[in-house]
Amino acid sequence: MNRFVLSTGAVITAALVAVLMSGLGRDPKHIDSPLVGNAAPQFALKSVSAGETIDIKAFHGKPVVLNFWATWCNPCWEEHPLLNETARMRPDVQFLGVVFQDDESKIKAFLRQRGAAYPTVIDDRGKTAIAYGVGGVPETFFLDANGTIVAKHDGPLSQEQLQSYLAQVVRR
Repeated sequence: MNRFVLSTGAVITAALVAVLMSGLGRDPKHIDSPLVGNAAPQFALKSVSAGETIDIKAFHGKPVVLNFWATWCNPCWEEHPLLNETARMRPDVQFLGVVFQDDESKIKAFLRQRGAAYPTVIDDRGKTAIAYGVGGVPETFFLDANGTIVAKHDGPLSQEQLQSYLAQVVRR
């Protein structure tokens, strides 16, 4: 009887360990976006700098890096210099910042202080963030030249991650 209990316990323990090990190395906060592989939701929002409306349709034919951010977000502050630098070096890719849950005067002050190498629009009602399924900032979407979402990244981007995503959208 003891051998049976011992072997059953060992099998159950091994199965539990295997299940737990399968989740190692995964970000527990990451949620795959159902939008990846589909056309990006359309929007037209007011630009922070000039006040004109920027329509995402205007970028059709060019890859787009769509970064959702806010001034109160520390990781957004961290990744902003990388996005600015890369936008300056990659005129073949359109970068666009979308700010939500924030104050326009704070956004303008942030961009004056930190620089702006690409346009930034305000999503004052959060409808665009909802359409993209944004759960927090920063979140970045990578669109190919046809407007299809190729990838989504949660959190601040590293140089290596950004270059990898850019390679995916530019080669399509």
